[in-house]
Amino acid sequence: MAEIGTEPPEAAAHAAIRADRAVNPFVLAGREEILGETPRSDAESGENFLKKKPSEDRREVFRALEAVEKNTAAIAESYASLFSTLRLALSEVTSTSIENIQCLSDVVGSLQVSALDAASKGNRYINSCLRLNEELKSLEDLALQLKMLRKNVDALELCVNRVLRLP
Repeated sequence: MAEIGTEPPEAAAHAAIRADRAVNPFVLAGREEILGETPRSDAESGENFLKKKPSEDRREVFRALEAVEKNTAAIAESYASLFSTLRLALSEVTSTSIENIQCLSDVVGSLQVSALDAASKGNRYINSCLRLNEELKSLEDLALQLKMLRKNVDALELCVNRVLRLP
């Protein structure tokens, strides 16, 4: 008779399988779970083995194959769903990357046009400043000439004033 609080070894094994399946749903089920049988002792299964007919063996094999086919179909469907989701995610990432590259290309083009425009305006400003500087140099010569002319006019005026004041 079993002691209170201890489990038979078969129950512990089934609890371990259930715990494995909770973590990983693809853990293969045991023969008992596939066939829907309850665990039996060695003596009991040996007796059933001797009493079983070949047709019962075939039924068990077919049941096991059906369970394997169902599990395989579920796994295949899961993989198909996974790959479909991955394909969709990859497509979205690729299209987003393409849009970002096109946007970057547009920005770089606009920046290049703006830089060329700014450079040409800067060159025109520099050339205008150089021309103005040259013109100012020629105006300095003109200012010197005007000063000389003013001195000559002042001298002429003095002479005219002296001549007109003759006693």
